[in-house]
Amino acid sequence: MAFVREPIPGVVYPSPEESAAFAEQGIFENITMPEAYARIAAQMPERAAVTDPDGTYTHGELDEMTTRLAAAFLAIGLRPLDRAIFQISNSRELVVSMLACLKAGIIPICTLTAHRSLEIGFLARHAGARAHFICTDDKFDFAGFAQEMRGEAPSLDYTIVARGDVPEGEGIFGLADLAARIGLAAADQALAAVERDPAQVAVFQLSGGTSGTPKIIPRFHNEYLYQITMAGKFHGLGHETISFSAAPMMHNAPIVCYWGPPLWAGGEVVSVPHPTPQAMAALIKTRRPNWMAIPLPLLMRLLEQEDLDPALMAQAVHVAPSYALQLKHRIGADAVTLYGMTEGIICYGHKDDGDYILGETVGRPIDPHTEIRIVDPETGEELPEGEIGEMIFRSANSTRGYFDAEDRNREAFTADGFCKSGDLMSIRRVDGVLHLTFNGRVKDVVSRGGEKINCQEVESVVMTHPDIAAVLCVPMPDQAYGEKMCAFVIPASGRSVPDVAALGRFLEGKGMAKFKWHERIEVVDAFPQTGSGKPSKPLLRDMITEILRREQPAA
Repeated sequence: MAFVREPIPGVVYPSPEESAAFAEQGIFENITMPEAYARIAAQMPERAAVTDPDGTYTHGELDEMTTRLAAAFLAIGLRPLDRAIFQISNSRELVVSMLACLKAGIIPICTLTAHRSLEIGFLARHAGARAHFICTDDKFDFAGFAQEMRGEAPSLDYTIVARGDVPEGEGIFGLADLAARIGLAAADQALAAVERDPAQVAVFQLSGGTSGTPKIIPRFHNEYLYQITMAGKFHGLGHETISFSAAPMMHNAPIVCYWGPPLWAGGEVVSVPHPTPQAMAALIKTRRPNWMAIPLPLLMRLLEQEDLDPALMAQAVHVAPSYALQLKHRIGADAVTLYGMTEGIICYGHKDDGDYILGETVGRPIDPHTEIRIVDPETGEELPEGEIGEMIFRSANSTRGYFDAEDRNREAFTADGFCKSGDLMSIRRVDGVLHLTFNGRVKDVVSRGGEKINCQEVESVVMTHPDIAAVLCVPMPDQAYGEKMCAFVIPASGRSVPDVAALGRFLEGKGMAKFKWHERIEVVDAFPQTGSGKPSKPLLRDMITEILRREQPAA
């Protein structure tokens, strides 16, 4: 692995010494992501590559279309190493747009359709984005929003509509029109001039933290391709794999763990722009995916579809980050647990693992070069195996620093290059192999009269109640105890959430100490989300604080 040829200001690359060590160990293939895909497409041009309700592209069609689009992007004025905001719903067009950007050397910024001006404005300015990819077939007015963002981020010169109607205006282009502008031979010639540097940034991913505006995480062609490939090899994913996930496809986990491994191995990616249970059921019946990742609340609603044969769900392997064992016994399917961070670590369970691994651990690192330590969160001192502390890690995949964020980097990384996860974990050896248990967040505790209650511990038990689909526990202020625990609960479909007393009796039956029980329940339809699209406990804390304030009698 050679050191990057043209460093981007603000990006923290592996040092030349690290790059030389990676090369000596033979960790990375000296190839970029689009080169690796072109190789697969040439081997399997007739196999299905990506499907949504509007149709299917084969690998040959996808390769040709993205080559023509990449050249068209350059022809309208975009340049290699330009950055592009992505706000496209799960679809064929998302995969086409991303792959075309990779071929042109344009760096996708992996934002979400749920992001709005606070996140998009900041990220576009921070990264100097020049293009904004959108879809106009959404209930939200993305065309108007993109125009607004061009006013807030002067670097945004182009709006590219991947799906839906294309409004008129300067610098606004439709994906289909761009693809038709240039022939394949001319496109190949134009892309021949694009430098292929495996050590260069492929995508700007976003941090998955629990609060704040997302931080930008550079992921590089060689290491991202390596992690995608390792995830596929771990599970034996290949050209016969048909993957489906309802999670936002630009998230790191879907790219690395759900749809990236099959695509780069000649398999098929199935997507649904608007993932209603009905739309998902229809596509599952026609494409019969054998590798699935569906968030639990949505999965529960999907299983209630009367015209969906349960055998179609049972024949697939399901990625179930915190509910693998529960899902395995619920639908009789193989399920695997998953733990990952966009900063560069992936731990998986395997479908052949026993119930202990699926139920009590988050799996094991898929990369044998990953170094893991469990340390005291306050002192940084390494703890013995089996003790709970903060997990820190370092590997060829791990982030060396967030983009243009020196102050945050000093907090988030150790002096010797380990990334601080912020997660409380412990090491468990199963047949001599290191596995990790997840024991909550470093700061995810309720301090009730001096007693520290781990929220994740309570959540994991509450989740076993049949009337509850999802739960998040947070501290709420209390004059006597300082803090008490409030449980925000999403009920299972068609069920009523038990009250505080009934749920307390349930926890008592599970053997949980009474001081750990929640002392209030708030029933919600959905959890508020962070800028990176994950449930936000800080927002839930704000919600319960405001509810308590309103309940106080007027002075």
